[in-house]
Amino acid sequence: MAYYPRGRAKSMEARIRAWPKNNSEEPKILAHCGFKAGCVQIVTIDDRDKTPNAGKQLVSLGTVLVTPPVLILGIRGYSKEHNGSHAEFDVYADEIPKYMAKEISLKNKEGALENAEKNLRGIKEIFAIVAVSPSAAGLEQKKPYIFEALVSGGDIQKQFTHVKELLGKEIKIDQIFETGARVDVAAITKGKGWQGVIQRMGAKRKQHKSRKTVRELGSLGPISPQNVMYTVPRAGQMGFHQRIEYDKRIMMIGNTDENQFRINPEGGYKHFGLVKGDFIILKGSVPGTYRRLIKLRSQIRNIPAKISKPNILEVVV
Repeated sequence: MAYYPRGRAKSMEARIRAWPKNNSEEPKILAHCGFKAGCVQIVTIDDRDKTPNAGKQLVSLGTVLVTPPVLILGIRGYSKEHNGSHAEFDVYADEIPKYMAKEISLKNKEGALENAEKNLRGIKEIFAIVAVSPSAAGLEQKKPYIFEALVSGGDIQKQFTHVKELLGKEIKIDQIFETGARVDVAAITKGKGWQGVIQRMGAKRKQHKSRKTVRELGSLGPISPQNVMYTVPRAGQMGFHQRIEYDKRIMMIGNTDENQFRINPEGGYKHFGLVKGDFIILKGSVPGTYRRLIKLRSQIRNIPAKISKPNILEVVV
């Protein structure tokens, strides 16, 4: 059944429920985000060992994401017990833009930051509360996206201090990820509405004239017991699901003002427009339609021993 139930996502923003472990001593924020702009072709030298094309030119698909800086709004600490994780404190920056402040409940008391730092004994995880404005990517939406990003590496005290120093500041994509690294992308897929069982589940069409219908199942189950199992393919919602795709390689991190390659096609990308400011190019496709929020998380599977930067010869837009 792969993914089941295939219902509509509750929000336009995908949720990240699992995080990788960072064994280094230096704490680091493990997530960033961007907005899908369009696709390009990347001409590179294949640097994969033991492949037929090793050392040869390779043309592959690349997805351009506009990655405006994210603002560190606050710090959240979680404790853990047998019933799960519980948020123990939220500490926010002193100066937050008005359009972001109205989206969160600001209950900062005097000395809240110092009190939180003193009560770190029972805290198991530190998260940074980050916000990104779609208008910074050139979109019309005014309402910002606010989500949590895990801070990992070192002990809890180091993690808290690291986010404390960043409170109220903006961090760019190159402060979290580097060229050649792999990331996991979380997004909401393209919505296709209500679809029949043939298109939605890949069921086989019936023979011509065998029954009254061709694009329906032959049987939903036995007469007795009178029950339809959940494993029986049915018509329903197709698309607009939350999905995570693993191990997407970052081919390029750059800025349109400084980049040596031309990223924008003439007139801009269809349904998006011109890419301005910071951007990245991921190898392969990314879930979701254009302009949709794409969350980027540090690689959780198949973490390599070292990171090699791709040798890009040309970007064809």
